[in-house]
Amino acid sequence: MKRTRRNRTRDAHHLVLLTGLSGSGKGSVLNTFEDLGFYCVDNLPVALIPKFSELYVEGGEIERAALLVDAREGEQIDKLPGIYRQLVNEHPATLVFIEAGDEALMRRFSETRRPHPLGRGGSIAEGIREERRRMAPIRRLADVVIDTTKFNVHELRQSIIDRFQNPGRRPLLVSVVSFGFRYGIPADADLVFDVRFLPNPHFVPRLRPFSGKDPRVARYIRSFPQTGEFLRRIESLLLYLIPHYIQEGKSYLTVALGCTGGRHRSVALAEIIKRAIKKKGYSAKVVHRDLDKNA
Repeated sequence: MKRTRRNRTRDAHHLVLLTGLSGSGKGSVLNTFEDLGFYCVDNLPVALIPKFSELYVEGGEIERAALLVDAREGEQIDKLPGIYRQLVNEHPATLVFIEAGDEALMRRFSETRRPHPLGRGGSIAEGIREERRRMAPIRRLADVVIDTTKFNVHELRQSIIDRFQNPGRRPLLVSVVSFGFRYGIPADADLVFDVRFLPNPHFVPRLRPFSGKDPRVARYIRSFPQTGEFLRRIESLLLYLIPHYIQEGKSYLTVALGCTGGRHRSVALAEIIKRAIKKKGYSAKVVHRDLDKNA
């Protein structure tokens, strides 16, 4: 069951307060917010929320932030409703409450063999009842209530993505890495492409001093028909794969392109592929791992 009272979840600049019941999946939700580009803080003391909000608004460097506060705060959590009412009068903010049924919570605590934070030496059931009582005023105030009883991890993640994904952004970062085979394949690469079949600018005296970031080198590499064919095929493959990676919950994809030394061909192609991915609305960055080794 999901409930929403105010639709502020798609604002480009706003603060999310995340709370709820122990064992309901708040940690997984916070991880998803981080994958969506939120600046995330776990277990921030309630008393520090106004100060964080002040710095957040004045700093301007952080567009969206998510703060997780819960029963670990003890009696201080009782102050959260008043603090939240003050926040929403100052700037866009959303209170998200995560919960689950008693049987699901008891099963999860049993599987992890962890004590309930409010158990106080008693049973898990007693801890759950006490936490529900204490969190009831916060739940009534929440803008979004998500019941995770029947959610698996992937379904919960997708629910958060659908609700909080920043318009115009896709929830996956593609890192395009250039490298030289002489220094080894990047250990974190998901996809590796060998571009040593392309003509090497290293053997062109006028181009050798420059890297693949130089327009002259890039033009030389793109002047060959096999380069254009390779780029079309790679871009088509990536644009086919990326939506499937997102559907499976992947938040970070590393695409590695290697040439002999990691200075010319792989660098130029990595720059081109990064631009192509960004044009399709995905987040992408480029890393030239071995460029400085060949300077």
